[in-house]
Amino acid sequence: MLDIQNLKVGLDTDNGVVRALDGLSLAIERGETFALVGESGCGKSMTALALLRLLPENGAVTGGRIMIDGNTDLVELPEVAMRRIRGRRVAMIFQEPSTSLNPVMRVGAQLVEAIETHTELRGAAARAKAIDWLGRVGIPEPERRIDEYPFRLSGGQKQRIMIAMALATEPDFLVADEPTTALDVTIQAQILDLLKDLQKEQGMGLLLITHDLAVVSGMAHRVALMYAGQIIEVASAAEFFNAPKHPYAHALLRALPDAQKRGGSLAAIGGTVPPLWQTFNACRFAPRCERAFDTCRNQAPELIDFPAFPKPHSVRCWLHAPNIVIPAEAARPEVVEAAAPEKTANTNGNLLEVRDLRVSFAIGGGFLKRSKRIFKAVDGVSFNIRAGETLALVGESGCGKTTTGKAIVQLLRQIGTIEGQALLGGKDLFTLSGDALREARRSIQIIFQDPFASLNPRMRVFDVLEEGLLALRPDLDAGARRKSIEAMVDQVGLRQDALDRYPHEFSGGQRQRIAIARALAVEPKLIVCDEPTSALDVSVQAQILNLLRQLQRDMGLSFLFITHNIGVVEYIADTVAVMQSGRIVEAGSSQAVLQHPQHDYTKTLLAAVPRLQVPA
Repeated sequence: MLDIQNLKVGLDTDNGVVRALDGLSLAIERGETFALVGESGCGKSMTALALLRLLPENGAVTGGRIMIDGNTDLVELPEVAMRRIRGRRVAMIFQEPSTSLNPVMRVGAQLVEAIETHTELRGAAARAKAIDWLGRVGIPEPERRIDEYPFRLSGGQKQRIMIAMALATEPDFLVADEPTTALDVTIQAQILDLLKDLQKEQGMGLLLITHDLAVVSGMAHRVALMYAGQIIEVASAAEFFNAPKHPYAHALLRALPDAQKRGGSLAAIGGTVPPLWQTFNACRFAPRCERAFDTCRNQAPELIDFPAFPKPHSVRCWLHAPNIVIPAEAARPEVVEAAAPEKTANTNGNLLEVRDLRVSFAIGGGFLKRSKRIFKAVDGVSFNIRAGETLALVGESGCGKTTTGKAIVQLLRQIGTIEGQALLGGKDLFTLSGDALREARRSIQIIFQDPFASLNPRMRVFDVLEEGLLALRPDLDAGARRKSIEAMVDQVGLRQDALDRYPHEFSGGQRQRIAIARALAVEPKLIVCDEPTSALDVSVQAQILNLLRQLQRDMGLSFLFITHNIGVVEYIADTVAVMQSGRIVEAGSSQAVLQHPQHDYTKTLLAAVPRLQVPA
């Protein structure tokens, strides 16, 4: 068993000590999947880092114990001894593969390094095992890809490399921090099945940190819900999804997008997680809770246990405390509001017309780079996006979705060969340069898949957001720029104090909100959204999707939405194009493609989508 007892973690910051974890307790048994869910910034990833003693330099465990097998406290181990635990007995899949893989080492060398460090295999045997694991996690042509550098792989492929590195050492416990966030649904299903098989074979315990409740419902034995550094509900998966007790749990389940909620706003949770440098003398969720009453605002609740099978169902909420008089307003059950009628967007004419787009890259090399070969990443793609319309581009990782988006916004001119046309308002983007291209970029922006890699680590958030306005909105003075930036920060669910902080001070979801704010700041007509909600928890995802739909209704904004989240596609997309191996194999209205697919690949893709299921 991996047993965490009253764990406390503090981070020394300019605002004081941030209590990232405040008395967290949980236990994971061998062969069990324990899911840790909750909002971005609530302490999920900090829990994972504390388990493996990988806290940032300003962080430290200030209390509690982390026991493995009941006799070894990981908090007390010297670093030399911890290195024998880390990677072998307890391994981790990190949330952001781009920052976890060494950019100057081939991926095979990194895999072999882990295998040789923690197993008896060496040399050719270690390389053979590395190739085997690349194949098991779905990397195509593993014999060739093992010698690639990370920058030559897509986001989903890099995540698979990280998964292979963690699993190749066959650990006793695996901490998986958003392990399938960057993966398309077919590979996600393959990875989740692989994790299940390994648990059966090896009795591996799994701490699954994710915001994908559909994955949790299909994988977890037990679920813990975190908020503001504390666990506020813990139960078996069946209890959690059948009968959640905390208002926050109810709100998360109502915020999930799907086809039934299309046309109305999602049940987003207002506000944000409170700053954790303050002292809490009340319920931490009370300021955002629709059912809060005076006791909630004046006293901090403790975890309350309720009998349940196979283990107690615990909740930290005054609504369930004994001997508490609950006002009638707070006692009412949560009500799911009916979808509001949707305004019809102005869809007169095509805003973007892509005609026979082809993107190719010269790869390989050899002596003096003479043996290059041409790789066709996009091979004859055509589609139209009307004003006020959302086109979803879906398909497996590596099929050319992101390359299509980057080619349209002119980010591949120096590294690839682009053919075809991309007409924005009648002007071919591929022929523009200088001032004409700069003017076009005010009309078309992009939200990147990896927010950490796309934000300058040396710039404060205000400077990141102002940079685009300075380049593309010279008509705004300093005061107008400040006002616009402050309004945009509010819209994407960040506090105003975020403007004076650096990107590394935020969680993955919070960084993605900054990237979205940057794209929206210049008021474009078309936004290429490359997995814009993949790093967001469901409550913030609901806020962002509501924001994007509101902007679309009010401004006639159009989106090219690149994603593997079919629930988001069902909710937001007007039309859908399915890509496979650089080509569009099926396209049509959202309803036609998702409910009546014609192509075999589309049917396979939809069959692999995880759906929220209520465990028995």
